[in-house]
Amino acid sequence: MKEYKFCQSCGMPLNKDPKQGGSEKDGTKSKKYCSYCYSEGAFTSPGIDTAKKMQQFCIKLMKEQGMPRPVAWLFTRGIPRLERWKNN
Repeated sequence: MKEYKFCQSCGMPLNKDPKQGGSEKDGTKSKKYCSYCYSEGAFTSPGIDTAKKMQQFCIKLMKEQGMPRPVAWLFTRGIPRLERWKNN
């Protein structure tokens, strides 16, 4: 399986994930998604079903953490090209 440097759902660097990746149903680490997006073989936010919704969600979180909106937008602009979203 391919190794990814960024979560293929939200774009967060996987090395910044405190759990070093999400988890599959069998408990193994996901090599594709972070622990914030993916746990026990399922996505954690069922209401986020499009790249645009994920971008809005991530921008909101980053703004709450004190990041200026334009910078947050820059960090999220690649989300539509991530594997989870590119076929949607």
